Amino acid sequence: MSGRRLWAVMLKELRQLSRDRITIAMILGVPVMQLILFGYAINLNPRGLQAGIADAANTQASRAVVMDMVATGIIAPRLSVATPQELTAALRRGEISVGVVIPPDFEARRFDGREAVQVMVDGSDTVVQAAARQLAQMPLDSEVSRVRSAADASAPISVVSFFNPQRRSPVNIVPGLIGVILTMTMVLFTGVAIVRERERGNMELLIATPVSRTELMVGKVSPYVGIGLLQTTVVLALGTWLFGVPIAGTLIDVFAAAMLLIVANLALGLVISTRAGTQFQAMQIAFFVFLPSILLSGFMFPFAGMPAAAQWLAELLPLTHFLRLIRGIMLRGAALAELWQEAVALLAFAAVMMTLAIRRFRKRLD
Repeated sequence: MSGRRLWAVMLKELRQLSRDRITIAMILGVPVMQLILFGYAINLNPRGLQAGIADAANTQASRAVVMDMVATGIIAPRLSVATPQELTAALRRGEISVGVVIPPDFEARRFDGREAVQVMVDGSDTVVQAAARQLAQMPLDSEVSRVRSAADASAPISVVSFFNPQRRSPVNIVPGLIGVILTMTMVLFTGVAIVRERERGNMELLIATPVSRTELMVGKVSPYVGIGLLQTTVVLALGTWLFGVPIAGTLIDVFAAAMLLIVANLALGLVISTRAGTQFQAMQIAFFVFLPSILLSGFMFPFAGMPAAAQWLAELLPLTHFLRLIRGIMLRGAALAELWQEAVALLAFAAVMMTLAIRRFRKRLD
């Protein structure tokens, strides 16, 4: 063992690392990203859940109850409707996570000690269920019922969970796993696609052909569409067979939503492929995409608990929109047309990424 030769090898490796900007970015970027995400963006106590109010009583006392609920910070009113049926429809479409129903005979129910307020919760997200159940522990303020005795100072508030009343975790996790698996595999597969052609020497052959940039890009991603649909089928089959995960919507809508995510991720992978110089660099960049996607999309941590800046960043990630789509279709029975905003977001992302990939790609070796 020669210390001089060992030192020479170490210097050579350090010089090589110093020339690899992507590796340097990984060395510094990963710990910074994780610190910011876990310390700033991740919050296990969601606040400001989008809520709908159906106050059929519309009295001073009923309005005071709603204001008390809002004051807890757990819910944030988004819409006001006349009937509970409208709240149920809004829950199915994913417009709200919580619905507060106050019946016309609110005052009489309070005096009789009966159920006076009903909180409807979107059970497709178990974290939202747990947060909303805190409202059931909130007493009805005695200030709005001075005529009642101290013994009757509060009335019961019931919480009704829709779409997952048993609060089973697989019902929430399995649909999200479809998106996580498709994000991980599709971005990685196409991320190394163009780079692999260069490393294997196949790019010279492609340069000599009359294939255009667009034809090459579309041709590279097309086979992976079938692979992504196969992965979706496997997860759906195992999820329903092993865990009894329901599919409330139609399979056509489920696979259409999966197709949107597949195309968006494949386009993103192509952009990575045009930027990376080696397959290892492509995998490093893919990791940079995958980490915030799984942490900020709402798969692992509640979206409502994140600060505004983190939510804005999450809206740029395809997985965020897909989770809303797939949970709405599979668990709430919503149609793809009802969730058109999320579908349009995925289509727009795919179009931008594919255009960027085509513009960045050059049929030359340098």
